[in-house]
Amino acid sequence: MLCVSALAFVATGCGGKGEEAADTGGVLAAEAGPEKAPPVKKIQVSPFGNVLATQKRRALYYWDVEQRDFKVHCTGSCAQAWPPLIVRSASAVPRRIGRIKGAFGTIRRPDGRLQVTWNRLPIYTYAHEEPDEVLCDDVDGWFVVRV
Repeated sequence: MLCVSALAFVATGCGGKGEEAADTGGVLAAEAGPEKAPPVKKIQVSPFGNVLATQKRRALYYWDVEQRDFKVHCTGSCAQAWPPLIVRSASAVPRRIGRIKGAFGTIRRPDGRLQVTWNRLPIYTYAHEEPDEVLCDDVDGWFVVRV
């Protein structure tokens, strides 16, 4: 299973600081709703250019393993290292968001929660990154979402 190698990035920090994952069970919950901002936005990160990020400016990634069938494969310890962006309802995710390229939606994870998707791909943060930081682009099949 490829997630095993993703665990190696947790141990080495993938350039990060080796801090513990947030106390959310490895899941990054988006706080969005009809009155709130969309769960994602575009930010500028050098040298990557415009990347997709959470409202708290944490870069978002996709895993190329999930491109073959557009299903969630990063679960368990993989999701601890790569927390999925979770929303409470599909209505929290508009199909189009401002001037951001791509289509957004949701996918049901094996545990029943809804994860945000970009162009049908489930999207994740990296647990050991700070806001405005991209440490793991093109590492073991993980790519920052460039928009």
